[in-house]
Amino acid sequence: MSTPSDPRTLVMHGLRLKGFAEAAGVAEAVGVTEAEAKPALDQLVAESLATYRSGRISGFTLTPAGRAEHLSRLAAELDEAGVRDALHAAYQRFLGLNTELLTVCTAWQLREVNGESTPNDHTDAVYDAEVVEQLAQLHARVEPIGEELATLLARFAGYGPRLSFALAQVRSGDVDFFTKPMVPSYHTVWFELHEDLLATLGIERGSEGAS
Repeated sequence: MSTPSDPRTLVMHGLRLKGFAEAAGVAEAVGVTEAEAKPALDQLVAESLATYRSGRISGFTLTPAGRAEHLSRLAAELDEAGVRDALHAAYQRFLGLNTELLTVCTAWQLREVNGESTPNDHTDAVYDAEVVEQLAQLHARVEPIGEELATLLARFAGYGPRLSFALAQVRSGDVDFFTKPMVPSYHTVWFELHEDLLATLGIERGSEGAS
């Protein structure tokens, strides 16, 4: 049985993954309700572990002290669960697919016309269908990794269904779910999973792949 995260750690983690977000966005990222996330976020603000900015664009963000506590909590959770090595092995397999995902997303956004790279206007249905099929093939390879991650730490369980949902939306014609950043697109969810693995394992993005 996978190890669950305590509610405070889960909310801090959702805010770390989003960077800057309202309670609803934090809740969506880690599979809790907004009603559960909001009081926890307010408590973090009261403890100077997070700040809240209101205005045209409003949301919570972790303070440096909050980020430090978050990392400490993740390290303790990982050691208590005793799954660090298994999680790192799964991360390495995920990392092996990451470049391919970026290549597929680039192919969706840009295409070569007369020897030049140009924005994809999505008027060529055959070309788009080929790129969607590439995404589907990649998804089939990342699914087992997502399933394994979910057996190690419970908070990873949401990524597989979220990726599957985004792919289904793309296949049904809602192309925003391929790479658009403001919706839970395939690229958005993949990026959050990548960030989750880095944060959980305490790996700095700049040093990724160095070991």
